Amino acid sequence: MTIARARSLSIDVLYRPIPQGPETVPLDQDQVEEDIESSQPRITPSTDILVDSRIKWIHFILGCSVLLPWNVIITATPYFLKRLAGSGIEHTFSSYLSTTFTAANFIILAHATVTSKHTSPSKRARISIVWLVVLTSFLVFSTFFVSTPGLFFTFVLINGAAQAGAGSYLQTAVIAVASLFGPAAVQAMMAGQAAVAVAVSGVQVMSAAASTWGKASSYTSDGSAEERSAFIFFTLSTLFLVASAGAHAWLIDMPAYKAIAAPLEQQAAKAHHAALDTITPQPLVSRGRSEAGDDRRQAIRVAKANIIYEVAVAYVFLITLAVYPPITTSIMPVNPETHPLLFSSIHFLVFNIGDFLGRYICSFPIFLVWSRKRILGMSLARTLFIPLFLMCNVQRPSLMVTSTPIINSDFIFMLILFVFGWSNGYVSSLCMMSAPSIEHNPRLKGRVEDVDVAATVASFCLVGGLVLGSIASFAVKSAVCQCNPFTA
Repeated sequence: MTIARARSLSIDVLYRPIPQGPETVPLDQDQVEEDIESSQPRITPSTDILVDSRIKWIHFILGCSVLLPWNVIITATPYFLKRLAGSGIEHTFSSYLSTTFTAANFIILAHATVTSKHTSPSKRARISIVWLVVLTSFLVFSTFFVSTPGLFFTFVLINGAAQAGAGSYLQTAVIAVASLFGPAAVQAMMAGQAAVAVAVSGVQVMSAAASTWGKASSYTSDGSAEERSAFIFFTLSTLFLVASAGAHAWLIDMPAYKAIAAPLEQQAAKAHHAALDTITPQPLVSRGRSEAGDDRRQAIRVAKANIIYEVAVAYVFLITLAVYPPITTSIMPVNPETHPLLFSSIHFLVFNIGDFLGRYICSFPIFLVWSRKRILGMSLARTLFIPLFLMCNVQRPSLMVTSTPIINSDFIFMLILFVFGWSNGYVSSLCMMSAPSIEHNPRLKGRVEDVDVAATVASFCLVGGLVLGSIASFAVKSAVCQCNPFTA
């Protein structure tokens, strides 16, 4: 079979309508769903085998772009903290940054989710990437200028919030299209989100190793090493975003995109014309409002049907953001020969590698879990990581006398961190792949028109978990330092 023939089949068979009849929804629907979820459904060619590999790679690149702003800002924490040293706000900066970023992401993502049916996904993605290029360039320029801690603090928070907003619109556009191509494209996008974190943190580790080579662990940096490191990965991030804009342009020119994403593009064009019609006093005004109301009702209906998946994915990131990075960055090496800057950089890399591998193994059917109850159980089980991290060598500013931590090993800490990252990527990918799958999620009842809505709603809940986790980090930090987390 030729490549062209395979691609044609993938378009023709992708999400064929499921016949609707009395047998489609049995009387005992809950029991049928439990029977379906108790086994591993067979992976069908329509969503996994016949998806063009180029489409997977482009979604992988776009996934990198979606989470690149967050990873760049989080990984640049040592640089930000060095600029804020001695100001009194460096101790709570990480919590403020993560809360501001995720809150802006959540609020704007709510608008992006509601209006996803009214905007062309290709246009939304293109504009979002352009804004991310501009905002990341500002971070590059910041390494050349020195300002007061208060002004720098404000600049970083505003820049982070703006990047979160642009990333929100990009996220809804990418996940909506990826869901139409099936779980394979969604998995590629999720893997891309983690891969970019590995790349960014890898660059930071190399920069930190070069700047601390031959220096004692007691060496106090003058900030130049952090600035050089930040400049390198800010610049590389900007260049990557430019490249991702090219990849996106390639995607929308593909015949497969025009065939599969056509409903989203046409629906957006129809909504745009309806909005223009509301300017004049015509009967079309009420029709436009009705369509908007139908979109909201559809989103609410899908959200109720997928509530377990949505709670699971939100809780995954609630636990992650509660301790990473506000608490994990406060864990110092027990080996006095290890430089703290290098240790912190390696700690980011270990988490991101684990996160990437957790998402990557979801590309193998043997590791897939589709049962919503099992996925929820794995998500809730991640709560155990909080006390594990608190047993490590956490630095508590309020304590004058240091004590030996329960987990007195850098290797064990890194191992816990690796499993923490792996579970984050694995469980979150299962949630995002299962929620919009009409083949593996019986709650969708075969409604093809609900696929992109289920994906965007699940994505919205993911960000909601990030917001709650960022807020929870203040409470966890309070337990760690035994102080007021907003001032200490």
